[in-house]
Amino acid sequence: MKIRLTTCALALTLTSILAPQSLIAQGSLTPPGTPAPTMKSLDQIESRTPISSTTTISQSGSYYLTGNIAVSSGTAITIAADNVTLDLNGFTISSTEAVPAGSGILLSSGRKHVHIFNGHIKGNVTWSGSVFSGGGFLRGIFYTGTLPNNVRVSGVSVSGCQSHGIFLSYDTNATVVQSCTVQTVGGTGISASTVVQSVALTCGGDGIFAREASDCRGDAVTSGSGISATTANNCLGRSNTGGGLNASHAQNCVGSSQTNIGLSAMDALNCSGSNGGAAAAVSATIAQNCQGYSSSSGTGVSAQTAQNCYGESTSGTGLNASRVATNCQGYSVSGAGISVLMAQNCYAETGGNGQAMNARTATNCYAKGPGNVTVLFSYVAIGCYVEGPGNIGGSIAVSCSGNVISPARYNMP
Repeated sequence: MKIRLTTCALALTLTSILAPQSLIAQGSLTPPGTPAPTMKSLDQIESRTPISSTTTISQSGSYYLTGNIAVSSGTAITIAADNVTLDLNGFTISSTEAVPAGSGILLSSGRKHVHIFNGHIKGNVTWSGSVFSGGGFLRGIFYTGTLPNNVRVSGVSVSGCQSHGIFLSYDTNATVVQSCTVQTVGGTGISASTVVQSVALTCGGDGIFAREASDCRGDAVTSGSGISATTANNCLGRSNTGGGLNASHAQNCVGSSQTNIGLSAMDALNCSGSNGGAAAAVSATIAQNCQGYSSSSGTGVSAQTAQNCYGESTSGTGLNASRVATNCQGYSVSGAGISVLMAQNCYAETGGNGQAMNARTATNCYAKGPGNVTVLFSYVAIGCYVEGPGNIGGSIAVSCSGNVISPARYNMP
């Protein structure tokens, strides 16, 4: 059987096959409703409250500066709530007050869980000669009333305040100042329980006052200490008339003072100190691997026990140990090189007419001096060598020798 298609039927069939999909009905083209945004707003991502002028924060939350804030009197921002994060957002809080007053940021009594970061606080106080003068803020960051707790300040610079820079008190174990700088303040530069990677220069009080200070530098231009801490690691402290660095435990630290103790610690490890007065350059109960230099009449290194230490003085004693000095060296231009109860494997030298070494007991020691006096004086000297025109003095000298006037002055076999 044959099938015949008419011309019209064939045309209709080809049109249906070859017609584009766009010509085929797809349903209603009317939108279902008004288009709505699909992205989240900033408030939905992180709810933060902007600050553009002087304010008191009385509600917990996250706040940020939208620009610089300049005040003509009093405190710029008061934090009167717990659980507050304040982002200075790289901006500056400043004061133009003629007589210093108020704080850049003030924490009300007993504040907890506060973080302040990323910005600057600036006053107009300057240091000239021995006087801090000028206007602006009295303090940079400060608290009032009960001590703050669990507070952290990071990445903030403070300058030109009549009193303290960043002061959170070291009496609580939960205040931290990190990566901050303070310069030209009439009181304490930085005070917190823990201070790390921070610098405080040109301070009228202590540069840094903390329970633990690490990787810090402090500079006191009056009688304050450059750094005062229970534990100090990798720190540099300097003071004009106060102690350069004072700590119970000091490690890898440097301290200097023009007239006072350069570095003072109960135990000092790998430390050095210098001074230009009558005090010790390094003063410690236990000193290990330490160096001290006094450019005046002070002692280079003064300790109860000294090990692997070097002390030098212009007119004072190079190294003084009230108990034991082991593997130590002491030099003085005109005073004693080493003065110690018991000296073991030590080297002492004087450039004057004094005793190079004065020890109750000296074992395997070397003493050198140009004077005609007793270069080595020891009640018991064993295996010691003396160089110079002087002599060995004491009660018992065993197996000792040297280029001296009287190597057998006392009971030397």
